[in-house]
Amino acid sequence: MSTEPEPATEDTAHAVDTGPETPGTAEPAGAASEARPDEPAGDGGEAAAQVSEVEAELAAQRIERERIERRKAEKQGPINAGGKLSGSAADLLAAVRAVESGEKPAATVFGAPEPARRPAPEPVRPPRPAPAEHSAAPAGPAGPAPETVQSVRRVLAEGGAPEGLAPQTAALLGEGAQDALREDPWLLLRVAGVRPEQADGFARALLGAECGPDDERRGRAVTVWLLEQAALAGHTALELPRLTATLAQRGVPDPDAAVQSTLAEGEALAFQDALEETDARQEGEQDEEGEEGEERPVRVLIGLERYALAEESLADGLARLVNSAPKQDGSAADWEQAAASAQGSAAELIRAVAGHGLVLHTGGEASLAEPAALLRTAHALGLRAWAAAPGPLGRDRFAALLGAAPAEPPSSGPKAPAAVTVTGLLTGAEGPGRDADGALDLDLLVVVDAPQLDVEAGALLAESLPDGARLVLAGDPAVLWSVGPGRVFADLLAARVCPQIASRRPDPGPLGELVSGIGIGELGQVEAPGKEVVIVPVRDAGEAVHRTVQLVADSVPRAIGVPAEETQVITPGHGGAAGTRVLNAALKERLNPGPGRFGGFDPGDRVVHTPAPGRVLPGRVVTADAEGLHLSCAGETVIVPRDRVEGAVRHGWALTAHQALGGRWAAAVVVLPGDAVQALSRPWIYTAFGRAARHLSVVHGVEQALPRAVAEIPAKPRTTRLPRLLAPQTPTTD
Repeated sequence: MSTEPEPATEDTAHAVDTGPETPGTAEPAGAASEARPDEPAGDGGEAAAQVSEVEAELAAQRIERERIERRKAEKQGPINAGGKLSGSAADLLAAVRAVESGEKPAATVFGAPEPARRPAPEPVRPPRPAPAEHSAAPAGPAGPAPETVQSVRRVLAEGGAPEGLAPQTAALLGEGAQDALREDPWLLLRVAGVRPEQADGFARALLGAECGPDDERRGRAVTVWLLEQAALAGHTALELPRLTATLAQRGVPDPDAAVQSTLAEGEALAFQDALEETDARQEGEQDEEGEEGEERPVRVLIGLERYALAEESLADGLARLVNSAPKQDGSAADWEQAAASAQGSAAELIRAVAGHGLVLHTGGEASLAEPAALLRTAHALGLRAWAAAPGPLGRDRFAALLGAAPAEPPSSGPKAPAAVTVTGLLTGAEGPGRDADGALDLDLLVVVDAPQLDVEAGALLAESLPDGARLVLAGDPAVLWSVGPGRVFADLLAARVCPQIASRRPDPGPLGELVSGIGIGELGQVEAPGKEVVIVPVRDAGEAVHRTVQLVADSVPRAIGVPAEETQVITPGHGGAAGTRVLNAALKERLNPGPGRFGGFDPGDRVVHTPAPGRVLPGRVVTADAEGLHLSCAGETVIVPRDRVEGAVRHGWALTAHQALGGRWAAAVVVLPGDAVQALSRPWIYTAFGRAARHLSVVHGVEQALPRAVAEIPAKPRTTRLPRLLAPQTPTTD
C-alpha cells in the first residue's frame, strides 16, 4: 500500500451506515452519521417535493392501492394466537382476532365507545420510485389549494409550530386539514421531520388543559411515528415487546393500549411468526407423559400496512417464479451448448437460468461480466432479455459493460439486451413496456446491484413479471443494504429457496485485494506499486477538508492522471465538520467558484438531484430561468422548480456511501474524520472503498477505530418477515 503522492504513513481505512438502531432514534448518533442517502426526515424540501409527481407515478400508486385492497379482501380470516403467548400480548392478539372475525366491533374490544370522530387520515406514504429523471419538467396534480394552506398556516401559528410546515401539512391531510389539526393536533407528527416532543408542544398550545400524555390520539400518533422511524432504519415490522418498550421510553403511559388503538384504527397490522423449536426432545418427553403437546412459540410483530403487504406480495411473486416452470425458449441442447462455451461460474449461471425461474448470483465488481454473458446468451437464443439497476449509476455502469462486446441482433429479431433503471422499467419510461395483460414484455430480467432493492420495489418487480419469465438477482452481499425497508437480497440468500451461483471471478489488483479482505473482516496492507491505494493521515476535521481538496484538485490529477471530474469524494454523512456540506462548499470554491446566484448553484456545478427520498440522480447544472434549475442528469434534461431546489438538489463533489451505491469512479477519496467513528462498520467501509476503479485515497483520522470496525461491526440487523413468508410457499433448494 502506498502513501499519498507526497509522503505519508501507510495504513488503511473503513466506515458504516448509521440508521437508527431503535425506532425511537430519529437522528443517528454523531454529527457525521448517515441514516439515508438524502437528508434526514427533517428536510422540509423533500416533503414538499413529494407533492407533485408524474402521471406514471400516479398510475403506479393506483395499481398499488388496488393490489392492497385485493389482498385485504383475501385476508378476512382471524389471526391465530400462539399457545405460548400470555398477558398483554395474548390479549392484544385475541382482540385483533375478534375484530377481524367480525365477532366484536373495534370500539367494544378496545375500550368504551367514543364520541363520533372523523376517520383517521391515511399514514404518510412517501412516493414509490417515479421516472423524474426522464422528464424535463414534473407534471402531475396541483398541490393543496392556497386557501387550505393559509388556513393551516394560521393553526400552526396558533400552536407555535413553524408556519413553513403549512404546505406539507395541507398536502398530507387534504381539504379540511385545519379542522383535522384542531381535532387531533398530533397529526402534525405525520409531517416529515416533526418529532414527538414538538407535536406535544403544538398539542398543548391548542388543547390546553385537555392535553395529556395518556391521550389516546397521542398514543396512536407516536406508535405510527415509531413504525415509520423503524422503516427508515430498514425494518418492515417491529416485535411487539420492542415496540411497547420504546413507546414507554417516549412517555406513553399505557403502551399496550396505544398499540391496540392503532390496530383498531387500521393504522398498523399485527402478525405472528412461528419460531423454531428450541427443545424438541423436551416436548417429546411431555407427550410421552400423556400431556398434550404445546403449540410452537410465536413472535408477535406490528407493522405498517404499506410495508407488510408489500413484503407479502413480494413473497407471493417470488414463490410464483420458483414454483413455475420457465418458458421454454431455446432447447435444452442450445442452453447446454451456450453454457459449455462460457467460462467458470458463468457457465453455472447459464445452466441455472435455463431451468429455473429465480436465480441468485453473488460476487464483486468483476463478477458482473457473468450476468452480461448470460444476457448475450439469452438474446442469441431468442429471449427478450433486459437488465435493470436500482439507480442510473448502476444502469450506466452495466450498460458500458454490455457494450464492451456487443452482440448485434438481426434487424428482424428482438432488441439487443440493454440496461434500464428499475423505476424506468416499472413506469414504462425505459425498457420493453408491458403486454396486453399488463405484465412486462420480456422473458428474462437481470437485476444488478440487487442488495439495493427494498420490499416495495421488489414487490412491484415480482408482480410485474409474466408467467414463465426468468428473474436473476445479482449483487455483492457485502455492500450496504437498501435505503428503503427490507433486505430482500440478503433474506433470499438466507432462505435458500432457489439456486445460488457464487462467482469465482476475483476483483483484480491491489484495490480488489484490499476490498476482498474487508469483505471477510480483514483490513490488511496491500502492495500498491502504482499508488493504487494511498493513506493520508490527518489530525482533525479541518485538516481533513484541506487535504481532501488538495487531493481532488492537485495530487490525484498530477500523480495518478485522473482528473477532478472523474474523482468522487465519499464521507459518512451530510453534517459534521467534514460532512458533505462542508466538503462540497470547499470543493466548489476550488473547482467551480461562483456567486451561487441560482439558489446557491452556478452553471458547471456538480450536483445530485433527489426527486424522492432514496433516489439519487447525479448531474451538472446547466442554467436556470423562470421554470427552475436546469440540470443534465445521465444525458437527460431535468428541470427542478425553483421552490424545490433547496430540498431536492445539493452539490455532488462529495457524497455519502449510500448515495454513491451503484457508481464507480476512476478515483475515490474516502474521508474519515475523527467524528465519524460512530458511523464506521464493515459494510460502509466495503462500499466506500469499492467505489474506486483505479485509485483510492483514504483521508484517515479515526486511528484504530477503522480496523476494529472492519473486524467487529457487521451490518445492523433488520426485522423482516420475508424468510418466514417464503418458507411455507417454496421448496428448499440447496
